[in-house]
Amino acid sequence: MFDQEEQERIDSLKSWWGQYGNMVLLGVTVFLAAIAGIQGWRYYQNSQRTQAAALYDALENAAQANDAKKTRDAATAIMDQYPATAYAANAALLSARANYETGDAKSAKAQLQWVVEHASEGASRQLARLRLAGLWLDEKNYAEALKLLESEHDAAFDAMYADLKGDVLAAQGKPAEARAAYQAAIAKTDPKSLAYRNYVQAKLDALGDAK
Repeated sequence: MFDQEEQERIDSLKSWWGQYGNMVLLGVTVFLAAIAGIQGWRYYQNSQRTQAAALYDALENAAQANDAKKTRDAATAIMDQYPATAYAANAALLSARANYETGDAKSAKAQLQWVVEHASEGASRQLARLRLAGLWLDEKNYAEALKLLESEHDAAFDAMYADLKGDVLAAQGKPAEARAAYQAAIAKTDPKSLAYRNYVQAKLDALGDAK
């Protein structure tokens, strides 16, 4: 049914398939498995985000109602069950604030430290360091506060880090160094943020003239 040239091509294809067919099938199987794995992972991530979002809504409602216990419980659930989502860091930050406002600084520090160590987004970690440094300042643990404030951070946080560093140095009785930190904070502040610039300037003025 085939001429000689076609038969030779068929025989060559059979020979090639006999030698490499299993490898081709294996490659196709691996490829399909990879595609299925990627799709499964995407589905899992979407499911995780959806479930975390529902819990985060409950957390926000509890926070608005000033229910510290429900806020803390919802945050803990998100942090434990969905730690890889952005909701986890946001939940910890929100719960830390609620705890602080109710006088539970210990829990607030623990949640902020969790964000520093586990948050997937750099901005969340930097904000957590800033707030944690503020708590250390409240407790007069100036060394820990300065350690956090001297850590690497994005330029967007320069003014806030320098401002709080000025507070720590002023509390330590180091007016010259505090003055330099406040001046750096003012220099790094967006000119449009007039209220914040005036706030830092007031602290700088309160230090008096350099001697």
